[in-house]
Amino acid sequence: MELAPLDIAVQDTAELLRAVAFDALPEAALLLDPGADAILDVNAAACALLGRDRVTLLATRISALHDAGQFPALIVFTQAVLDRGAYWSHSLAPLHASGTSLRVEYAARSLAAGGRTLLLLTLHDLEQRHRRDLDAAADDYIHDGLPAWQRVERMFQEIERENQLILTAAGEGIYGVNAEGKATFVNPAAERMLGWTADELVGQSIHAVMHHTHHDGRAYPDHDCPIYAAFRDGAVHTVDGEVFWRKDGKPVWVEYTSTPIRDRAGDVAGAVVVFRDVSQRREADEKLHAALAEVDRLRERLQLENDYLQEEIRIETNPRGIIGQSEAIQTTLRQVKLVAPTTAAVLITGESGTGKELIARAIHEASTRSGRPLIRVNCAAIPRELFESEFFGHTRGAFTGALRDRIGRFELADGGTLFLDEVGEIPLELQGKLLRVLQEGNFERVGDERTRKVDVRLIAATNRDLKQEVQHGRFREDLYFRLNVFPIHSVPLRERREDIPLLAQHFLEGGRRDQKPGLRLSQGDVRRLMRYDWPGNVRELQNVIERATILAQNGKLRFDLPEPSGSHSPSSGKQKIEPRPAVMTAAELRDLERTNIMAALRACNGKVFGPDGAAAMLDIKPTTLASRIKALGISTRTLD
Repeated sequence: MELAPLDIAVQDTAELLRAVAFDALPEAALLLDPGADAILDVNAAACALLGRDRVTLLATRISALHDAGQFPALIVFTQAVLDRGAYWSHSLAPLHASGTSLRVEYAARSLAAGGRTLLLLTLHDLEQRHRRDLDAAADDYIHDGLPAWQRVERMFQEIERENQLILTAAGEGIYGVNAEGKATFVNPAAERMLGWTADELVGQSIHAVMHHTHHDGRAYPDHDCPIYAAFRDGAVHTVDGEVFWRKDGKPVWVEYTSTPIRDRAGDVAGAVVVFRDVSQRREADEKLHAALAEVDRLRERLQLENDYLQEEIRIETNPRGIIGQSEAIQTTLRQVKLVAPTTAAVLITGESGTGKELIARAIHEASTRSGRPLIRVNCAAIPRELFESEFFGHTRGAFTGALRDRIGRFELADGGTLFLDEVGEIPLELQGKLLRVLQEGNFERVGDERTRKVDVRLIAATNRDLKQEVQHGRFREDLYFRLNVFPIHSVPLRERREDIPLLAQHFLEGGRRDQKPGLRLSQGDVRRLMRYDWPGNVRELQNVIERATILAQNGKLRFDLPEPSGSHSPSSGKQKIEPRPAVMTAAELRDLERTNIMAALRACNGKVFGPDGAAAMLDIKPTTLASRIKALGISTRTLD
């Protein structure tokens, strides 16, 4: 029976729809000919599941879709479908194009077509089905527990809001980092202290942004960072004395605590860092330490000054310690008065023992620097290798035996006066450094690179002829001119003999206080002292008086003096030049007697009579002394 055209058209449409429906099935479907081990048709879902296109699959055998080990299971499954008409199995795993096995469920039905028995096979992706089941269960759970979930959500929102309020209100900077060291949150206090916004820091490596170097500029590797250490050892790290770098490049001194955060499994997931700005506290500490260091330095300097001053002998005499009425002494005092108020360098020349140090003290005490010490350095007593250390000081370890820092004489005399006695003994190689200090006011301690500045008034003294030393190359000419700004010559004692009685009486009074009171200089003693040339000058006179005091018996001084001879002259081998003729005129004798009587009256405070009077000292009758005082025109006014 032939079909009408309409029926044919309807049948063609049905066939087309059947083919479209087969290809559009959501599950993978294959039409198989088991007898020929061939794939007759596949839909799009099967192509996607197996990872092959339709042409490839149609050219592939059924058995080729499976591993060789699964052939028995494939035959059993096929036979079961043919015998029962339909069957399913989870034991078969077809191969994906990539070579991996797929976890699927096989479901097949037998079909009779044109005398052949075919199989319609569907493959259900079990992994996808499991996911759908989970999603369905979650949907059911969410649907059934939505009110409870909403309550939990509201609770978490409330907790988060409270946490945000705490983080916002906290005065300390707080930020979180994950296990990779990247910021996860930053509170407003941290933003204010660091100058970075939360948006600029979140997601960034926090160490690289603000913890990359130490305060002194040295690199700070992240593996040394205590914040990162919390990820490795899981311990809380508290650190003080480090800096975080602000966005503007300025350092912020901080103390911080890095606390590790763990997940439910106990693994470290990150850390929370709480820090505070301690810049003001550190600045206060540094000022305190600096003040304490300054106190220590001043204490050390004061101790050194005290030690030095205890070594010095204070001469307790009339003002400025200079005794004498001679014209030479008056000239020296006038020079002292002129130069003392200035800052000019002074060079005092003269023979040994003439009182050069007294002149230096007089200059210092009459200057504006009298409130600071006069520091004396005997250049002749310093070992050659220790000159630089003695002048400028040294640091600990600068040389063998330097066990601690030591302040030098220049630094000790800062603000005061430095007296260099026997300046001609300074080694030539050190004279250049001395000149630099005098010119620039700067120096360095031995073993130290720090340059120190001092303000020192320099007074130098020498018994050498520095001009000749310069000519012979033993003294720098530029240093000589630097020292010789204001020269003062200390006159030897033999050229101011009229001062001998005053000096002798002064030394006698100073020595007899602790030894033998009641000792007096007789007129004969004075004449003998004035005849001697005193090659050792005032120092020799002092020693002679002291020795005479020791040897004194029955209230009489015993002088151990050699008789005047040319051998005592300072110009031995040359003709001796006497300051006074051997035979004195009447006027000279009168002046000498007048000077001697005035010295005795001064020593006895103007008293003439009695055992402690001037008459007893001169070994003459009081009435005789009174007559001579009247004859010579001596009054108490002339004794002041």
